[in-house]
Amino acid sequence: MTIKQVKEKARGLGIKNISRYRKENLIKVIQEVEGNSPCFKAIENCGESLCAWRNECQDGW
Repeated sequence: MTIKQVKEKARGLGIKNISRYRKENLIKVIQEVEGNSPCFKAIENCGESLCAWRNECQDGW
């Protein structure tokens, strides 16, 4: 997902001041707002297969 797409998703969730966040941090804020753990890029071999961020998150481990 591009940073533009991430920002659009954040706007849709009502997150303020999105321009101050780097992409990874904004994804973590989105995760929290959606009621999930802010774990993006924090868990190697994550078992959460239904996560919307999984492919990008697990890429590069």
